[in-house]
Amino acid sequence: MDFILEDQQPSPGGIPAIDFRKELNDEQFAAVTAPPGPLLVLAGAGSGKTRTLTYRVAWLLSQGVRPGEILLLTFTNKAAKEMLQRVHELTGVEPGQFWGGTFHGMGHRALRMHGEAIGLEKGFTILDADESEGLLKQAVEESEKGFFKDKTHPRPGPLHDLISMGRNTVNSLQETITRYFPQHEELIDRVPVFASRYAAKKKAAKVLDYDDLLEFWLRLLKESPQTAAYFTQRFKHVLVDEYQDTNKLQAEIVDLIGAHHRVMAVGDDAQCIYSWRGADFENILTFPDRHPGTVIHRIETNYRSTPQILELANGVLLAQPKGRHFDKELRAAREDGEKPYLVEAMDTREQAQFIIQRLRGLADEGYALKDVAILYRAHFQALDIQLELSRLQVPYQITSGVRFFEQAHVRDLIALLRFVFNPADIAAWGRIAILLPKVGDKGAQKLHGLALDIAKAKKMDFLDALDAPEVFAKVPPDCKEEWPRFTASLQQVGETMRTLSPANTIDVAIDGWYGDYLKGAFNNYPTRLDDLKSMVGFAGRFNEMSEMLGQVMLLSTETTSRSDDPNDDALRLTTVHQAKGLEFPIVFLVGLAENMFPLRRSIESGDIEEERRLFYVAVTRAKDQLYLCYPKVNTKGGPAMLMTASRFIEELSPDLHQPLRLKRSYGW
Repeated sequence: MDFILEDQQPSPGGIPAIDFRKELNDEQFAAVTAPPGPLLVLAGAGSGKTRTLTYRVAWLLSQGVRPGEILLLTFTNKAAKEMLQRVHELTGVEPGQFWGGTFHGMGHRALRMHGEAIGLEKGFTILDADESEGLLKQAVEESEKGFFKDKTHPRPGPLHDLISMGRNTVNSLQETITRYFPQHEELIDRVPVFASRYAAKKKAAKVLDYDDLLEFWLRLLKESPQTAAYFTQRFKHVLVDEYQDTNKLQAEIVDLIGAHHRVMAVGDDAQCIYSWRGADFENILTFPDRHPGTVIHRIETNYRSTPQILELANGVLLAQPKGRHFDKELRAAREDGEKPYLVEAMDTREQAQFIIQRLRGLADEGYALKDVAILYRAHFQALDIQLELSRLQVPYQITSGVRFFEQAHVRDLIALLRFVFNPADIAAWGRIAILLPKVGDKGAQKLHGLALDIAKAKKMDFLDALDAPEVFAKVPPDCKEEWPRFTASLQQVGETMRTLSPANTIDVAIDGWYGDYLKGAFNNYPTRLDDLKSMVGFAGRFNEMSEMLGQVMLLSTETTSRSDDPNDDALRLTTVHQAKGLEFPIVFLVGLAENMFPLRRSIESGDIEEERRLFYVAVTRAKDQLYLCYPKVNTKGGPAMLMTASRFIEELSPDLHQPLRLKRSYGW
């Protein structure tokens, strides 16, 4: 929930005495008790950022600041609730007396109070995600009726994400497409028309979507001087959590409300890793320029990791280009531990086998499975690890994600292969057929039955029967244009399956009809395409499609390694992005080869610095032991290729890590 203080709340009395000096270290104390003014608190990983913010609120209250004069902006309701609950425990001031919550939540409140100043009627309503996509779909079809019939065009959800990215980064839609969605460059002149019509439909219906809450709040502050003055005068202190994650809209809102410059921005430029969500690295980098006289406080004492892990993390920071970051050096509060290990494996399978072997040793050292995390840059890089864990029935969890073979696009591809291999597999047919326009479950079954009857009557191949005029006559009108491409692709996959290898078959399937569908169905098309291409390498281990499909089904239905209870003793698998904010005694960071971390597409698009920051986030998740692992050979797909260690390893001093050499028996 968001917390809101109604006007004219009385000033709290009797704030309990807090020994700030005793409760905080020197760095935290300096930031918490700093005089009002523009403050940039650079809180390194594991340094107590939340504690600093919480005690800053308590300090302001102890100095006579009223709760209603403090605006606390966060990125999650959970963070705001926990922070203000802790303030309540420290001071006795109820959370409901503050304005504290997410940017969007506070924007909603502001628009309810003052939206009429920019023409918003008091009775406006907020669309949820499905409703927003539905209204956008109507807007597009009014402009171009057959737009969504083309499978390569983005569906309403991905199209909405595209438009949203442009709005949150304050970039033109043309620039947004070129930078973030190059697979849709042919639409560069059409999407702005759709966005304009969508905005008009929202206005006519007196509704706002999620992005409007920020855009209209900013517009309110810009176009209504009276309202801007109200907020500036009311909120004597503005505190922002995770400032490095702000987008351009959010940063400008903070600047306008904090025009008095009594703003405390807390964050870490080295952990800015969400540009793909619209976060703008320049916001934190240029904060001192926009708020003259900014005092920078560095909180660098780390309570999480051993000195050896932090020395390596500092080495990552030193590799950043000069003038494009704030200098900082993490210092350990803990005693010495082991140097991080550098592990060179032959391939991803040996990398997985090494981890399994090491888990046994860690168990002997007293570590539970839940103490161990395996981190990776992209989901497909954990395929072999998931296979090995499932084979050996080692329980594991995937943080905020699903197992590789449970992902929708992977299941789609497997269903397509299953159906071509066995056209009688009605379940596999049903999964892929309903991806066609206006084909539902019942329609799919009827088309399958009709094709089966024709195949039997004419003694022809089932896949060829799908092209029969009698079947085509029953295809829904909206699907007729796509049907020939669909059936031709299935036939091509079938021919390849009969004559070539499973790996070749998957290549053909990806390049055919389903590849076109993938491009329009998901906004993270490149990531999902990487997942499917990794299946080519997996398929290369099998001579027959029946073997491969059987293995996939066994892995997909495996239950002994599944663990969904966070309290279970299970290994944690997660992308680095999902691991931000978490910590683990033992961390295996895998796939640390060039073109895997950093990813090839990040290298090609010039996003190396964000990849380096992601590497920094990864290594600072480890508390006791850190293993940096990379494969020498890439077997993702096509011929095997030799790989080198990631540039992020190569640029570190060799003194910061120690080699752990594997024997082919997977000992060390």
